[in-house]
This record gives sequence, structure tokens and C-alpha cells, in this order.
Amino acid sequence: MKKGAVNMIHKELKAFPQNFLWGAASAAYQVEGAWNEEGKGLSNWDQFVRIPGKTFKGTTGDTAVGHYRRYKEDVQLMAEMGLKAYRFSVAWARIFPEGKGKVNEKGIEFYDSLINELIKHDIEPIVTLYHWDLPQALQEEYGGWESRQIIGDFTAYSTELFKRFGDRVKYWVSLNEQNIFTMFGYRNSMHPPGVKDDKLFYQVNHHANLANASVIKAFRSYVPEGKIGPSFAYTPSYPRSPEPKDIIASENAEELNSHWWMDVYAWGKYPKAAWDYLEKEGLAPSLEAGDLELLQEGKPDFMGLNYYQTATFEANPLDGGVSEGEMNTTGKKGTTKASGVPGLYRTADNPSLEKTNWDWTIDPQGLRVALRRITSRYQLPVLISENGLGEFDKLEEDGKVNDDYRIAFIRAHIQSMQEAISDGVELLGYCVWSFTDLLSWLNGFQKRYGFVYVNQHEEGEHDLKRTKKKSFYWYSEVIKSNGETL
Repeated sequence: MKKGAVNMIHKELKAFPQNFLWGAASAAYQVEGAWNEEGKGLSNWDQFVRIPGKTFKGTTGDTAVGHYRRYKEDVQLMAEMGLKAYRFSVAWARIFPEGKGKVNEKGIEFYDSLINELIKHDIEPIVTLYHWDLPQALQEEYGGWESRQIIGDFTAYSTELFKRFGDRVKYWVSLNEQNIFTMFGYRNSMHPPGVKDDKLFYQVNHHANLANASVIKAFRSYVPEGKIGPSFAYTPSYPRSPEPKDIIASENAEELNSHWWMDVYAWGKYPKAAWDYLEKEGLAPSLEAGDLELLQEGKPDFMGLNYYQTATFEANPLDGGVSEGEMNTTGKKGTTKASGVPGLYRTADNPSLEKTNWDWTIDPQGLRVALRRITSRYQLPVLISENGLGEFDKLEEDGKVNDDYRIAFIRAHIQSMQEAISDGVELLGYCVWSFTDLLSWLNGFQKRYGFVYVNQHEEGEHDLKRTKKKSFYWYSEVIKSNGETL
């Protein structure tokens, strides 16, 4: 037991559970490369990154950080660190090049070998079924998530993985950040398919909810001993001031940006205030017979939480209010512009919080807030499936990467987790984003998250050499001491 000096409530903090999953995470498109090798089909991202101006300096995941060829070396580094769990995603188009139909056995073989390699080193594999890379063939055939056909195809693909890997993989994440891939794909056009259509966004999201529930339902018969849940990118809402109008704005944001997803995951139903508002605006998704019953059948075993920051909100007038803002994808601090929905809320600066170079708020206590809110509202265990810091890391001349800022960031979040455990939260594990540096979607390679530095940049050819950062050795000690040594 530790004495909690930073703590307001607990005289003593509960220890981390003995079987706590100290982990790290990645996603197929961001690390694997080998984008067109060994039978892999095209994904929506393979296509999207080729549109000029979409990504930082035109970077692509064609090579990413070469994990497809170097997975043994990467797992060796994980073992050296003492990692207890590794969360990774499967590229759907590696398994079904056309999104359905014939299985590509070479794709199965790769993930089979990766899983076996992890298990050999006592690292628990956590498999994400969908981390944004949709087979392009399905996008072309019926609009991907725009059609209800996706429900059957996603279920068939997932079932194939349950059959092949369910004997060894106990933990599964169904959809990664459904709120982000639907919003960025259909609301602000920053991700594929690059559409701006609010009505379609809510419909697409409904199809994703149905697909998620369908897959969880199927999982029960194939991996009865396993655990499955979606990973939600939760950004807890704060009011900018104690003024009631700002508090209502913050409640609106929480309802439409968070409960809209998590209520469906946990309870199989949409939150009332949000639904009434969307219906009035003509934006609510159309439901078919059996939809609500299916959503009820998709109860997860845990809530996956991807936590990076909190957001602060204030009232936003109906006339002349702020709508679409501007996102910082360059790392030039202070370039983010406020966004909102007129009549509901707008984002505001929080003077109490520091920000990263990408204008993400740094709020370790916000993680405790997130964990407590999820626990109180849904009574589900939580797996922190992502949390980490993206920054400009520098490889020094002596071959070292001194990322003390990352250590400070993760340390503060681990302290918050321990406070939340002491508050009564059931926490299964903590997967830091990310194990190695990787391609940061729109931000290229300059925004680094890893414990392991990879010699990969936007321009020129690079040898992808792995270098352990200072944080690598630090996290290793945290794991060894089960969170005692911070």
C-alpha cells in the first residue's frame, strides 16, 4: 500500500491487482507496412493516403515501421521490457482481400505466428478486430459502413478470426474508436471516405453499432471463455465556468459525444435527450425491425477506454455560433480553432491545463474522472486500451532518446489509475499507445508515441532501426514492480 500525498480522499491507495495487464498497443495500418504483399487486398487507407494534401507531407503506411517483417524483433523487445500484454489489430484486407469470400491463408499465417510468438514470451495477445482499415472492395461495392450489408460481412470476418485464434486469444476488442472513424469519415471528411454529411454520419454509426453487437453475439458461441468489448475514445466534458449555461453545454457534449456511443454498448439503447434533439433536427438514424433487439444482445464484458485528453465546453449561441473548427495536424502549438454545434456547445480553453504541441490537453486527473464515470454509469470493468503522448522525439548523437516528458505523462496517468482503483474502479489493464513509434495517420512519422524509437521519417529511405528510449527502461521497472516503482 502506498501513502497518497497527491490524493484528496484516500489515506492509502489500493495496490494494482496481481494479474494486472501492463501492456502497449498498435494498429495494423500504422505499423505493418507490406501493404500489397502476400495476398493482402487494398484498404480504404491505402487509397485515401494517395489523395494529395490528405496526410502530412504525403506520408503513407506502405512501409509504416516494417512490423510485418520485423515482428519477431519487436516481440523480443517486448519480452525484454517485461510487457504483460500487447494489443494489436488485424488488417481485414489481409484475411479477406475482397472483404469477404476467399480467405488469404498467408494473412492468417502472419497473425498466427505473431500470436504464438507473444504467447511464447508470456505476453497476453489482445486482438482488435477493426482499427479503421476497411477493405476498399467493400467501400466500392456498397459504400462500406453506409450499407447494412457490412453487418454480415464484418461478422463473417470476425467469426473467422474467432475460429482461428480463439483457442489462444482471450481478450478481444471489437471496434476501435467508432466515434472517431465515423465522425472523421462522414462528418469532417478528414478520414476515408472523406464525406461531410451529418445525416449519413448518424446512419453509418448506427450500422457500426449493429455490427458491433452482432460480432459480440457471435463471439459467445466461439470463444465462451473469452472477453470482448469495444474501445471508445472517451474525452470527458468539463464546463468552462460554474454558469448554468456552460454546465448545460458540457452536459450536451457529454450526451452527444460520449453517451451516444457508450449507452448503446452497455445498455443497447440511445440516450433520450440526444435522440430527441437529433429527431427534431432530422438527423436521427432510421431503425429497422429487430435493430433494438440486436443492440440488446451485444453486451460487452468490459468497456475499452482510449483516453488522451478532456475537453472544456461553453454555451454556443444558435445564431452565429461556432461550428466546424480547425484541427492541428502539424505540431505547431496553438493552431487549433474552437469547434462546436450552434445551440448546443462550443469548445473552450481550460486555463488549468497544459497542452501538447498538437494542442491536446494534458489532464491525468481526467483519466480518473473517465474511469469513475464509466464505472458509475455502466458498472463494467475497464480496459485502458490506449493512453500515451505524441511528441517530437530526438535521437541524440550518443544514440539515446531522452523522453522524460513521456515518462512524466505516463507516471501521472498511472497515479490517476491507482486513485481510480482505490475509488472502486475494476481495471483490467493499461495499454500504452504505443510500443514502437508508428505512422500517426494524418500526422506522419514526426508525431512519436513509442517506447521504441524507429528510424523512419517523412522523406527519404530509412533503415527502420529500433532504439530503446529512456521511457522503455522506466516502464520496464513499473511493470516489474506492478506499479509500485514510478
